[in-house]
Amino acid sequence: MRARRLTDLQFVVLGALRGGAITGRQIRDRLAEFGLRKSGPAFYQMMSRLEGAGLIDGWYTQEIIGGQIIRERNYRLEASGESSWERERDFNLQVIERFNDVESPA
Repeated sequence: MRARRLTDLQFVVLGALRGGAITGRQIRDRLAEFGLRKSGPAFYQMMSRLEGAGLIDGWYTQEIIGGQIIRERNYRLEASGESSWERERDFNLQVIERFNDVESPA
C-alpha cells in the first residue's frame, strides 16, 4: 500500500525546506509564489501537523528590534520529510509520463 499522499501545500512546504532551514514567513512567501495562501493560524496549524508527523522540525529564535522582542518560527526538513517529498514527486512524474501523450478533451 502506498504511503499517505501529501497535499499541494505540504508538497510545496517540504520542497521549500529542501534548500535548508528557513522561517515560517519565508515558507509562506514561497507558497504565495504558487498562488497558495493560508491564514497565519491555519498555516501554523498545518506546520504543527507536519512536525507531529515527523516530517519537519521547528524551533523559535528571537531578536530585539527597536526595543521589541521578535520571536520567529524556523523550520528544517527531516529525513522522513525528504523521503515523503521524493515519493510524491516520483508519483507525480509517473502520472505525467503516463498521460502526457493523451489528448485533452475538446
